Amino acid sequence: MAQTTTLLQIAETDMLGERKAKRLQRRRRRSQGDRKGIVLRTIVAIVVCVIVVFPLYWMVVMAFSPRGEVFSEELRFWPSEITFDNFDRIFRRFNVGLWFQNSVVIGLFVTALTVFVNLLAGYAFARLHFRGRNTLFLLTLATMMIPVQAIMVAQFKLVSGLGIYGTYWGVILPGAAAAFGIFLARQFFIGIPEEIIEAARIDGAGQMRIFLQVVLPLCKPLIAVLTLLTLMSSWNDFAWPLIALKDNELFTLPIGLLYLKNQTSPDYESIMALALISVLPMVILFLVFQRYFVQGFARSGIK
Repeated sequence: MAQTTTLLQIAETDMLGERKAKRLQRRRRRSQGDRKGIVLRTIVAIVVCVIVVFPLYWMVVMAFSPRGEVFSEELRFWPSEITFDNFDRIFRRFNVGLWFQNSVVIGLFVTALTVFVNLLAGYAFARLHFRGRNTLFLLTLATMMIPVQAIMVAQFKLVSGLGIYGTYWGVILPGAAAAFGIFLARQFFIGIPEEIIEAARIDGAGQMRIFLQVVLPLCKPLIAVLTLLTLMSSWNDFAWPLIALKDNELFTLPIGLLYLKNQTSPDYESIMALALISVLPMVILFLVFQRYFVQGFARSGIK
């Protein structure tokens, strides 16, 4: 009997050992699969990064290359001679400094006004209860499906009727609100705990005080996202400023690029130099505020 018990114990021990061995094998296979997955994702990320970054890199190369080198038979991935003549040429022949100043002024005013309106509208849709709130929000979202070109004629008539055609305000006011920004702000405000707002309301704070002193300090990631998206959209906007601005002294950088292309012989190095001046501020802003940018999208529930 004792011998039988001993045999059973040995058999159980062997079975446990086999189970542990199988478990270890599964873990090793899973670990190997994870490593292969990491390697594959890394390779895909590098390939995508190269595809995305190469146009920017090529623009930098052309901007600092001697004039006419783009038409040479030899393919170069680096300038034969780094020169600033392209930048000097466009600054001497065109009012690039004024174009840059116009882009900054319009971009800052549009961004400040749009972010303020989007925050207020998003908070109203998220936390205020009024009749027709959901219907009005759906109508606001529906405007995102209307092409911008479809409303330009009506927008032009409105701007002309207000007497602001050909001025900064003719570009700034039509962009004072964005449906996507309102949607993003609403989703962010919904994620703020109701208890915080109720505690402020019990202490006697009104809606505007709650918004300014309680809710707004929690919205740094949202403000960063809205600021970047609005500033990039305004900075790169071409069609509406081209229609609303009639004086070339009010031109922005995107319009200046077209003006440069049409006024000169095919000087692609100068065009790339001006394009680099136009793109570089947005790249720097994104690199500086990318942490807030990611946090804002994550907390608003946008995947």
